[in-house]
Amino acid sequence: MSDSEWKEPTLKVESGQRSEGQKTAEGHRVQSGSQQRRNGKPGAAQTGHLMEKWLMETLKEQRRARRWQLFFRFVRLAIVIAVVGLFWHSSESGIEMPNGDHVAVVDVKGQIGEQQLANADFLIQGIRAAFNDSSTKAVILNINSPGGSPVHSGEVYDELVRLRQLHQDIPVYAVIRDLGASGAYYIAAGAGEIYANRASLVGSIGVVSSGFGFSKLIDKMGVERRVFTSGDNKAFLDPFVDMSKEQAKFWRSVLGQTHQQFIDAVKQGRGNRLADDPEIFSGLVWNGEQAFKLGLIDGLASVRQVAEQKVGVSKLVNFTPEPSPLKQLGREIGVQVKAALSGQDLY
Repeated sequence: MSDSEWKEPTLKVESGQRSEGQKTAEGHRVQSGSQQRRNGKPGAAQTGHLMEKWLMETLKEQRRARRWQLFFRFVRLAIVIAVVGLFWHSSESGIEMPNGDHVAVVDVKGQIGEQQLANADFLIQGIRAAFNDSSTKAVILNINSPGGSPVHSGEVYDELVRLRQLHQDIPVYAVIRDLGASGAYYIAAGAGEIYANRASLVGSIGVVSSGFGFSKLIDKMGVERRVFTSGDNKAFLDPFVDMSKEQAKFWRSVLGQTHQQFIDAVKQGRGNRLADDPEIFSGLVWNGEQAFKLGLIDGLASVRQVAEQKVGVSKLVNFTPEPSPLKQLGREIGVQVKAALSGQDLY
């Protein structure tokens, strides 16, 4: 037998043995994969689920980051607008920073009251600063207000009278623009002289308390109002409780006394310049020309005209305190909430 004939079967046997080994290895691989699945290791489906979850979380984080970016952009924009608005207001109003002789201006604008920019604390702060400045030659109250709290108006009036006595060399003028009514005129009466435009509305020397009565309405609706008080008259201003004749008479007396305080302040401030006309204190308003004839004002002039013609100084310096933007926002919110919840106003 030749060598080639002898080796051929051996090669076949070896080839067959390798084939069996490969099968055995493949079996081990299959078995190993099954064991991995049984041992809880992630398969293809689980891996896809994890990837999807990771992508969702990433998107959420990106959205949160974008929201914060927008927020800070808004804050930066608000700051820029506030700063630009401040400089714009200063340049437009023609008011300069103190430097040499000047006429001090204090604005009395909008509603007068606790939650308003025109409140007694702010106004008195500005008025005192104006008087204390050594370069102030006169003080002008720049008024454009419908009035408001008699308490705040009275406090500003009293402070004006006090400061005028302390600084008799510094005259005080009030200039009414569109409107100087009720509590705003109360403040103006504390000035030495009052001026307005011919079309300005001046006066409204009176007191009003307004509200609503809903007691009959809730009776028709079948609603029972339950009020518990420790005094018989504690809830007499409750709009859902009937007001007795005695309570109405009492409240009118309170308003009448407040009105008389207003009248006394105007008479003290205006003196014999007032015309002998009872309608002056009836709560009516007049235009500037009518108010001049009644002695409610001393002439027709603007802020700048008073400064240049009466004082002889053209430079105006505004001493009105400026609240912080945050406080101003808080005041606005407070006003809106109060207006929504309150059913009565006192002017």
